[in-house]
Amino acid sequence: EVHLVESGGGLVQPGGSLKLSCAASGFTFDDYPMGWIRQPPGKGMEWVSSISSSGDSTAYAPSVRGHATISRDNGKNMVYLQMNYLEPDDAAMYYCATARSMPAIQALRPDSIGQGTRVTVSS
Repeated sequence: EVHLVESGGGLVQPGGSLKLSCAASGFTFDDYPMGWIRQPPGKGMEWVSSISSSGDSTAYAPSVRGHATISRDNGKNMVYLQMNYLEPDDAAMYYCATARSMPAIQALRPDSIGQGTRVTVSS
């Protein structure tokens, strides 16, 4: 059974940084792309970023490009999202996701997502 557990969310001031983590288990981690999806309060799901199974290829939504970095550690079955210069529009529940392809994550068609970790941006 696929199990994705996010952590690292919290309250941060505008301009601050957070590093989200996702621990994966129940599947062959380094065979699958991973990504992050978010849901702002009162809004629908938004794709944030994806990374290939090897980590060699990454993709970002225009709204986070330049202030977010996705990475993965295949030895530890972990995926990360470093977010800098956070703005109120970045406030959301952030979900770790996996799918058979990076485009599937971007199209909000993941095979599995976690329970989420909440990011609040406020002064």
